Order: sequence, then structure tokens, then C-alpha cells
Amino acid sequence: QGARAMAAGGRGWFRALALGVSFLKCLLIPAYYSTDFEVHRNWLAITHNLPLSQWYYEATSEWTLDYPPFFAWFEYALSHIAKYFDPQMLVVENLNYASRATIFFQRLSVIFTDTLFIYAVHECCRCVNGKRAAKDILEKPTFILAVLLLWNFGLLIVDRILSNHYIHFQYNGFLFGLMLLSVARLCQKRYLEGALLFAVLLHFKHIYIYVAPAYGIYLLRSYCFTANNADGSLKWRSFSFLHVTLLGVIVCLVSALSLGPFLVLGQLPQVISRLFPFKRGLCHAYWAPNFWALYNAMDKALTILGLKCNFLDGTKIPKASMTGGLVQEFQHTVLPSVTPLATLICTFIAILPSVFCLWFKPQGPRGFLQCLVLCALSSFMFGWHVHEKAILLAILPLSLLSIQRAKDAGIYLILATTGHFSLFPLLFTAPELPIKILLMLLFTVYSFSSLKSLFRREKPLLNWLETIYLIQLVPLEIFCEIVFPLTPWKWHFPFVPLLLTSVYCALGITYAWLKLYISVLTERISVRQKAE
Repeated sequence: QGARAMAAGGRGWFRALALGVSFLKCLLIPAYYSTDFEVHRNWLAITHNLPLSQWYYEATSEWTLDYPPFFAWFEYALSHIAKYFDPQMLVVENLNYASRATIFFQRLSVIFTDTLFIYAVHECCRCVNGKRAAKDILEKPTFILAVLLLWNFGLLIVDRILSNHYIHFQYNGFLFGLMLLSVARLCQKRYLEGALLFAVLLHFKHIYIYVAPAYGIYLLRSYCFTANNADGSLKWRSFSFLHVTLLGVIVCLVSALSLGPFLVLGQLPQVISRLFPFKRGLCHAYWAPNFWALYNAMDKALTILGLKCNFLDGTKIPKASMTGGLVQEFQHTVLPSVTPLATLICTFIAILPSVFCLWFKPQGPRGFLQCLVLCALSSFMFGWHVHEKAILLAILPLSLLSIQRAKDAGIYLILATTGHFSLFPLLFTAPELPIKILLMLLFTVYSFSSLKSLFRREKPLLNWLETIYLIQLVPLEIFCEIVFPLTPWKWHFPFVPLLLTSVYCALGITYAWLKLYISVLTERISVRQKAE
């Protein structure tokens, strides 16, 4: 009822949604944090006390600076505010320092910098066309999109509850805000602004290089070439040397500002080595639900089978290193071991069809978003040392597609539900159990009900098999959280809940990836889209 009342206030409903989620973040300030909280404190201390020449060499703490220079400067700026909360957090030697003032400052900084994300969501809502106008504010595509982005379950637990847990994904709201704002600018045909924002984002966090092919091809196709033929093919004579030059200048200037000082100091190789630490192993401590999770599970199943059939020597098989929750390199027992080069080749092959579609089947902003999501998903599926939270890189932009077509809405529901559920193992303490279940339940119920209402005149968003698959997440959670800890298996096979969650979610994410790819590859372009 409150939301309906806000309709009279124009965009008042957006301010209410933004204030509501900000209030929730404040309530979660006292929530759990782990010893990995130290990473962020250490980065603040390094950038505040040491000269630039030592930032990427300092190794007093094991949590060394391994983000691009713009993020280091971001930490430097925050450190000058942090000193007013507790100057002791800025002492490099104060390892594992975690005063109440320090915790409060770090979580407050996350909430404050999320204002960029809120603004970016507002700009994305402006890009939504008004074809599906509704009298009820709750059924407006812009309202639904705002809720799906602002109240995204994954972002809530990653930046709010886990805001100082796995710091390698800290300030996700701020960083995703930069990405969504760049997407909005491209949809608004403000190409140079979009390119600038994305270039800046890459030098804040290099994981976004996964979606760089989508940006590069789209800018080349839509900005550097200014016209198409009647059949939709590229008009080669429309190539603009000026536009290419402007894009090149933007990329070079941003790169020079970020990497230039370290190039002058002769430290660029050291910076690169910190940004790409390939010795961390194929999988993260908690298995990301991707192709390699299925690959690892298959290797483990073949190992067990081989031991029972006496095909393998049990004395020569290492202990369960893959599932022990450790970040390290390991060798597969039966299947060929995977190298960083192999994952790079697989990722490149997986991304290639989406890039070809963006070039040869241009569909404007929607085609760009499809390619963006496929690039993010393909990198998640086959990348090296992928973190579970990287699934948000696909879920958030897919939100923009979900309100446009029923087909994309169905894929979104599968990917978002499965991807968000896969984050559950990151919150493993008892106090967070009811919080994560309640937030997940609320967001999932809203996603299903709102999108179903939006596309009520079309066929069901999910078929019976997809519905059954998603429903099975409930007994899986009950088993992992309640049943398994009461069994003697807990002491002999502690990795089982993590293994089951990762493998089951990997099936759903793989299915969503394939379904989206099939949709893009088989989609026909209308005459109007060809003209555009």
C-alpha cells in the first residue's frame, strides 16, 4: 500500500527503495566478519604510510595489495578519513587489528560509496522503454528493475554481511555502480562517457576484463561505424577515424594515469605479478559452481570408482585437497590436470560466439547486454581461480534484460536463484543462518511474483523440469545445514555439504548459460533492428 501511495510522488518510490536498503545496510553493521577483515585494514595502512614505490612490494602481512592502482588510490583517500576514527588501524605492523571503530568505519565506507550504485540504478531505470506501462506502480518495469538491483540478495550479503570477509570482493556496490552506469551511458548513446567509465572501472578492479570484449565490439560496431546497410550488414564506408581516435585517447589517458607512475618506476612487472597470481590454484577455497566444479566432482567420483575396482593405488592418491577449503594448486587424480593456459583457451572459445553475434547480429543495447552477460557467464564457467561472488557480474546486467522479455525473465530466475544460493557457504556461522535464508527467500519470492505478473499474458516463465530443479534447493539446504551436522559423516567427510552445493548449483548455472546462448544464437533479427 505504501508503494502505491508513492506513485503520486513521481520518483518518490525510488527514493524510498534506496533509503530502505540503506537502512537495512546500517542494521547489518554489527554482523559477522572474519579474520580476512585484515586485508582491507592492511591496504589502508600500506597506502597511507608508505611511498608509492613500496605499495606493490610491501609484504609485512600475507594480505598484500593485489588490486589495480586506482583501487589503491581509493584506499589512500579512505585512509585520510579512517585516521579520524582510529589511527591505529593505519599502522602496517598492527596485524589483525580490529577495534570497534575500525569495523564501524569500514562498513560505513561501504554504505557511503554505495550511493554511486544507487545513482547507476536510477540511470538504468531511465533506459527502460515504456511499452509495458502499468497503472499499478508495483507492476511497472522500472519499479521491478529498481528492486531487483537495489535489493539484490547477492550484493546485500557480499557487501553488507560479508563486507569484511573476503575482501577481494570488497566495495562491490561501488564497483558494480561504475559498471551499471557505463552500461546506462551506452544505452543512452553517450558512448564516450560509457567508455571512460568502463576504462576507469578496469583500473579499479581487473576482474571486469571478463566483459571487456562486449564493450570493445559494441563500441566499434555502434560508435566507430556510424551506419548500417538496409539488410543490417555493416556499411564499411561509415567508419569514423575521429571516433576511434577519441576512444583511443580515453583508454590511453586512463591507463597512463593508473599505470604510468609504476612504468616510470620500472615496477610494472611487479604490479602485473600481484594482479595475476596464478599459483592460487584452479578453484577458490569455496568451489565456485562452474564447469571446473563438475570437472573436479567427476575426477573425485572416478577416483572412488578406481579405488573400489583396484585400478588405482590408494597410497599414491593425495588427501582431499580440492575440497579442503584451501587456496592452493593441486593435481587431478584421474582426469588431466588443468593449467591457467587451458582455462584461458576455454574461456576464449566460450566467449567467441557471443562476440560474433554482437558483430553480425546487432540488436542495439539489448544485444550488447546479452553479450555482456554471456561474457561474464563464460568467464565464470571456465576461468582460473573463480570466486563464487563473480556470478553477480552476470546476474546484475541480466536484471535489465529480465524485464524486457519473458524468455530472458525465465533465464534470470534460474540464474539468480541458483547463483545466490551458491553464496550460502560463505556465511557459515549460526547467527547468519536465519538472515541469509530470510533475505534469500524474500528476494526470490519477489523476483518470481513480480516477473510473473509482468509477463502474465505470456506462457509460464519456467517449465516443469526447471521448477522441480529449483524446488530441490530447499531439501538440499535442509540437509547441508541441519541434517548433515548431526551425522557422523561430519567428521569423516566435512567437505560433503560444500561439494553438494557447488555441484548442484553448477548444473543450474550451466543450464542457464546454455539456454541464454541458444536464445541468442537462434534469435531472428527484425527488419527494424536491422535498420538500426
